[in-house]
Amino acid sequence: MIGRLKGILVHKQPPWLLVDVAGVGYELEAPMSTFYDLPEVGREVVLSTHYAQKEDSVSLYGFLTESERRMFRDVQRVSGIGAKIALAILSGASVDEFARLVQAGDTAALTRIPGIGKKTAERIVVELRDRAADLLGAGAAAGPSGAPADPQSEAVIALQQLGYKPAEAVKMARAATAPGDEAAVIIRKALQSALR
Repeated sequence: MIGRLKGILVHKQPPWLLVDVAGVGYELEAPMSTFYDLPEVGREVVLSTHYAQKEDSVSLYGFLTESERRMFRDVQRVSGIGAKIALAILSGASVDEFARLVQAGDTAALTRIPGIGKKTAERIVVELRDRAADLLGAGAAAGPSGAPADPQSEAVIALQQLGYKPAEAVKMARAATAPGDEAAVIIRKALQSALR
């Protein structure tokens, strides 16, 4: 179906993107790993995409790198993992970090990602250990509405979209916020501290 989009980034508010491709606006959901490196609104962006169709919905997911898209697809092959958890994994760890955790069998670190319990973490390690070696090193390869009032509020909303409970998202964002931080920086720091 739709494997790649090249167009103008019209709007970005985690986890949603809007990309204008020759006058057609494509709404995509993207992990924070992609948000960290997006250009400014109004600039051109090229995204690898994953098209998903279910009985009651159609979704389009966007990724800045092919390795992110590959990991997104690989993770969903594990029983019990869908797109929401796959996005949370990519938002909480880089492709390389995830591959190292899987190779090391670090189920404790994997369970810190929202939506992953002990049994799911164990399945991930068992089912993806062989593929993790292929992902290692690949990481280096190459709906929108009103914006929240401030970067910390935007970070809280994004953390909730990733599966954290509201009180937990507020606590994480507060702990990660430094003066002058943009929302993407706050989200990155909050997710990194959650993995520790």
